[in-house]
Amino acid sequence: MEQRHVIYFVIAMVATFALTVLILKWLIPKLRSLKMGQTILDIGPRWHKSKEGTPTMGGLSFLVAMSVVILTVGVAAVITDNHAWAAKFFITYGMALCYALIGIWDDSLKITKKENEGFTAGQKYLLQLFIAIAYLVAMKIWGGLTTELYFPYFDKAVELGPVYYVIATLLITGVVNAANLTDGIDGLAASVTTVIGGFFAVAAFLSEQLPAALISAMVIGGCVGFLVYNFYPARVFMGDTGSLFLGGLAVGLAFLINNPLIVLLVGLIYVIEAASVIIQVGVYKLTKKRVFKMAPIHHHFEKCGWSEIKVVAVFSLVTLIISVIAYFGLAK
Repeated sequence: MEQRHVIYFVIAMVATFALTVLILKWLIPKLRSLKMGQTILDIGPRWHKSKEGTPTMGGLSFLVAMSVVILTVGVAAVITDNHAWAAKFFITYGMALCYALIGIWDDSLKITKKENEGFTAGQKYLLQLFIAIAYLVAMKIWGGLTTELYFPYFDKAVELGPVYYVIATLLITGVVNAANLTDGIDGLAASVTTVIGGFFAVAAFLSEQLPAALISAMVIGGCVGFLVYNFYPARVFMGDTGSLFLGGLAVGLAFLINNPLIVLLVGLIYVIEAASVIIQVGVYKLTKKRVFKMAPIHHHFEKCGWSEIKVVAVFSLVTLIISVIAYFGLAK
């Protein structure tokens, strides 16, 4: 990439970090005054009850910060650079923003009901499905999306025709929900997603994809900024507002570098978190026995005696190691 692209990247990352921290400094007291506190389920780890009332919907901080950066750095980059990439850049960010709106709505319902349930699973998935389909249609029309699916490590793309859209829709909704499940203990979702953002930043520079580089920069800056207040002991939670938004950005980045399947590898922690819930529910329905002490799997490790800090450190390290492996699955 050209030198100015590196400058855009650095400015986007630093600006998003600074804005996220500044917004949170104002937002946390505001959320407390509005009694926007998290309700903790009784079936969860008993020590989590002490977190009852911790402000939620903190994901608004990096959502607003990224939106401001999009409207400044992003627009400046479009004006001074080749406009060809602008459509898929804004479409991808728009998809993540739509997922954040579902999160805002869901978090608001939870707070209103004063319980940890907002939408039903079916209601939430239908909304997510609609957004995924709309994203793929928009990318096909304005973003140059093809129906060739690239397979990492084989350096080969296979033309799938209409089947591509089915796989892509399941991939998008699956990753978004998996990211949502990863947000269960202090700092976990933000830490893991910071590493994922770093991977996509490297991939974006290697493939000279400026839109992916800019979004990666914002993901890194926003997540690190959020960790200032979210690392254990958390003073704020991101809520579905933040986790659905980050999931949308992560899977969107995979599409921007034309390597959708790579998100399943670099986002392996997301996948494991979701798989642990599916396995736990499925096995229990069939046998009335539990595979894990509690699902998602981060709670299993907590109940095995791991501290929240240890879970976050190990899961982030695993993501970093997997990111190095995923690097070799990038298109040559």
